Amino acid sequence: MAETYAFAARALTVGYRGRPLIRDITFSLPRGKILTLIGPNGAGKSTILKTVTRQLAAVAGTVLIEDRETARFSRSELARKMSVLLTERVRPEMMTCFDVAAMGRYPHTGRFGRLSEKDIAIVRRTLRRVRAEDIAERDFSQVSDGQRQRVLLARALCQEPEILVLDEPTSFLDIRYKIDLLSILLEETRERQLTVILSLHEIDLAEKISDLILCVKGDTVWRWGTPQEIFRDDTIAQLYDLTQGRYLTGSGSVELKKPDGEPRVFVVGGNGHGLAHYRALQKKRVPFAAGILFENDREYDTACALAREVISVKAFEEMDEAAYERARQCMMRCGTVLDAGAERGTLNRANGALLDFAGEKGLRIVRNADELD
Repeated sequence: MAETYAFAARALTVGYRGRPLIRDITFSLPRGKILTLIGPNGAGKSTILKTVTRQLAAVAGTVLIEDRETARFSRSELARKMSVLLTERVRPEMMTCFDVAAMGRYPHTGRFGRLSEKDIAIVRRTLRRVRAEDIAERDFSQVSDGQRQRVLLARALCQEPEILVLDEPTSFLDIRYKIDLLSILLEETRERQLTVILSLHEIDLAEKISDLILCVKGDTVWRWGTPQEIFRDDTIAQLYDLTQGRYLTGSGSVELKKPDGEPRVFVVGGNGHGLAHYRALQKKRVPFAAGILFENDREYDTACALAREVISVKAFEEMDEAAYERARQCMMRCGTVLDAGAERGTLNRANGALLDFAGEKGLRIVRNADELD
């Protein structure tokens, strides 16, 4: 027996005025899961979301909710199944935050749109759920962007949908409100089995929140899979055509292009102590080398992204004589050593020996990039 999915697209083609923009979009999303669309600006993520929510007509293909084509739903039926939160700024006149959230109950209120005691209770409970109860009576136009987005999320949740579609819901939000909003989405999917489809620019957040990722590039879905399958350095670099830097999927950080030229500074770091120095040298456009690092050290990926040369050893292996000799030779070529201040211990004693050797040979030793010419 075929598995029933909460939401699916089959050979969907989207575009404007019958002109195809993205072709052959096919995916299935189980109940209680989060699907995130990522890809370059202008790739068509919003067009896909507007099509699956029936705000744009599909050029070809079908969209299904529980194996029923959405085209067969009446607008009121669809509003009870699916709620939508798009990027367009909503600026209602003379409405409180409670009034805006209560708009989400209209698919359930009947012809006259009157709120029952049950409806009012749902609105208040939902505002409390999104941590906006304290602003319920405030003018919606007078609250901050983050508060406004939480109220709009409350409006969407007040519909009590099975599927929630959001287009860049974290735009205009500071980091606190981004975390709040995405945490609420996670709670809703886990506790209520809400199915969520959204687009995000912040791919580090997409990696953390999503069950499935759909990569949009060119005129088709470029990749589709789990975060573990999608979030690889080379995949993200190809998706966004990165040439002037790298996105490090292990840490979720963006690193700019490494300085050109032969390394002039050897950074002795480890355990994260080198991170700030690598970036300071990059900003000064000073080419550098780094070592000796274990390949599981938290600064290793950043060193590989920014340093011209990295002396490393495999995780859980010793810093052996061969690694020490490579580092010593590289350090001598650089002529200047930056001591990042990492602790000396049993496993990294070779780095301590490097610093001692540099002192014995009279190499210049500095402790931050500002000491360089």
